[in-house]
Amino acid sequence: MTPASRAALVAAEVIFGGPRHLALVDAGLRGQPWPQPFDIAPVLALRGRRVAVLSSGDPFWHGAGGSLTQVLSAGEWQAFPGTSVFSLAAAYLGWRLEAVTCLGLHAAPISGLRGQLHPSARLIVTLRDGAAVAELAGWLTAAGHGAAQIWVMEALGGPRARIRQTSAASCDLADIGPLVVAALHMPAQGPYLPNTAGRPDAIFAHDGQITKSPVRAVTLAALAPRQNALLWDLGAGSGSISVEWCLAGGRAIAVEARADRMANILSNINNFGLAGRMRAVHGALPEAISDLEPPDAVFVGGGFSAALMGRLTTLPKGTRLVVNTVTLETESLVSALQTRHGGSLLRMDFAQAEPLGSLRGWQAARPVVQWSVILGSVVLG
Repeated sequence: MTPASRAALVAAEVIFGGPRHLALVDAGLRGQPWPQPFDIAPVLALRGRRVAVLSSGDPFWHGAGGSLTQVLSAGEWQAFPGTSVFSLAAAYLGWRLEAVTCLGLHAAPISGLRGQLHPSARLIVTLRDGAAVAELAGWLTAAGHGAAQIWVMEALGGPRARIRQTSAASCDLADIGPLVVAALHMPAQGPYLPNTAGRPDAIFAHDGQITKSPVRAVTLAALAPRQNALLWDLGAGSGSISVEWCLAGGRAIAVEARADRMANILSNINNFGLAGRMRAVHGALPEAISDLEPPDAVFVGGGFSAALMGRLTTLPKGTRLVVNTVTLETESLVSALQTRHGGSLLRMDFAQAEPLGSLRGWQAARPVVQWSVILGSVVLG
């Protein structure tokens, strides 16, 4: 700890922290352990008094600092950050931290790694506890990354620091303490996800109701994902559009009327580690969107109607709308709407080579007509 942080600790009337932190600083009667589940309310209840909070080395990286400063005024707090676990790990390995992906997986699903893995990638991840190391190694091996190198690092920066190296496939480490971080070096070859939209249909859970890969690529291009932007995926089917939108950095709400398809959407959320970015809503359109957070973009893959369009026209000006149609009736509707609201119409015809007897021939898919428009940009009489 720096001299400034030591002085603040000495002057504190109350010290909040985990039991381990409180013991390390000999907090004694001044010590107050965090409630379980974690809650900052006890700290806020002592506003106006000298209170010290012991957090991670960097309290604003998955630490209590960010939670507290959202509520406290600028003059009510001071921060004395120490060395983060990521810096400690990188210093041991000699890795350039700017070239490393740093993730907090102590309170997030390990499947969230899926979109972060690429050939020769280096990652440093915090984990929940020692048991999570075996979970991580098993997940990597099942995903085809058994050759990934893992450094298991415990209690970094202190007298009990311990570092052991293994591979995902051969990991059998025991007696791993709760203060654990893992560093990963991924192999140069492996079943990594492509970075481009239109990923293979086979990687998604679906019952055949899925926007096919080439159409999905064109659709994502029309939707133009942006970091943290919110998508409404209406008539979501498998939720593949939402998944790809989130992998591009956005957030999504997948709305599906059929209960039997909700399981596939939830499975895709879990398999791609998107629980914090994507959620599923079961309900019929347009009623199901009545209370949703306003979107930045809307995709309609099924269930488009004049009634739904009437609801969508109340969205904020500038909302991007993309509608894919395969029926003549819906095609006629979007054609009429394009005349009134503007935007562009695109017809997509795809054919794939399939066996034809002992030879091959083209098997055509149903044509898809896509209407793309920025709501409020054009209104004709």
